[in-house]
Amino acid sequence: MAVFVYAENINGIYKKAAFEAVSYAKAIADKKGETVTAVSFNPTDSSELLYKYGASQVIHVKDEGLKNFSAKAVATAMGEVAEGNIVVFPHTTDASSVAPMLAVMKDYALITNAVEAPESTSPFQVKRRAFSGKGFMHAKANGEKVIVTVSQNAFGAKENPVSGTEEIKNLSIANEDTKVLSHEQSSGKLDLKEAEIVVSAGRGMKGPENWGMVEELAEVLGAATACSKPVSDIGWRPHSEHVGQTGKAIAPNLYIAIGISGAIQHLAGVNSSKTIVVINNDAEAPFFKSADYGVVGDAFQIVPELTKKIKALKG
Repeated sequence: MAVFVYAENINGIYKKAAFEAVSYAKAIADKKGETVTAVSFNPTDSSELLYKYGASQVIHVKDEGLKNFSAKAVATAMGEVAEGNIVVFPHTTDASSVAPMLAVMKDYALITNAVEAPESTSPFQVKRRAFSGKGFMHAKANGEKVIVTVSQNAFGAKENPVSGTEEIKNLSIANEDTKVLSHEQSSGKLDLKEAEIVVSAGRGMKGPENWGMVEELAEVLGAATACSKPVSDIGWRPHSEHVGQTGKAIAPNLYIAIGISGAIQHLAGVNSSKTIVVINNDAEAPFFKSADYGVVGDAFQIVPELTKKIKALKG
């Protein structure tokens, strides 16, 4: 038997989340004395990248109809290929829409947002994020067939090289429910959901013309940039950067919030961050209650000085 894993790619290039999911599947497989089989659709990247994290077999599904993403079509294809009792998905936007569909189609139990390796595999029990990331729970599946999605930046991508084999499967899945009119992809920017460091800012920046210092700090740290909902709503920053309950939920190792008050809707999207640093001139800002580190002061003085110090440390 094998633990199957959905190795997500974008335009054929494996995402960091795919390596995290394979690493997680390997941890399960080691507990069960099994191997890992990774499944990917129309990839161009080498399977060696997946062997590196513990996949003993990689199945390349070739299907022109799946080049335009459809959760239903991908779930149908996974149902034809994945034969194990445990299937692992990354908790990305796309994969999180595929996993429940496959669970319904093939009668799997579904546990989402796992943050640690399972406590047991029979029955399958694991710690997961709950209540919009404000708490944790220990979820247990009663049946043997389980689908689990892995929270990004929680378990991590852990190298565990094995010798692997590659198999190509040609499928022809109907994909009539999805019609793509256009496809826009940002280039030269880190994926917010995969970034380990995120620098975010809010209305305290006073205007889009002041965002240069936020981007400079992010560049020095090798970080992605983000913003609060009001900022994206008024057009200061693109909606793709909006993090929060109605935007993207992220879990970086370090989240730096500049000029953001910390409303509960914003916290719901970022409180899974491992370390939160808040910079705000209002000492009563709610965000300070959730911060690991807080700096009270003028961001227009603090951020440039912080950037300067980090540059000096880097030489």
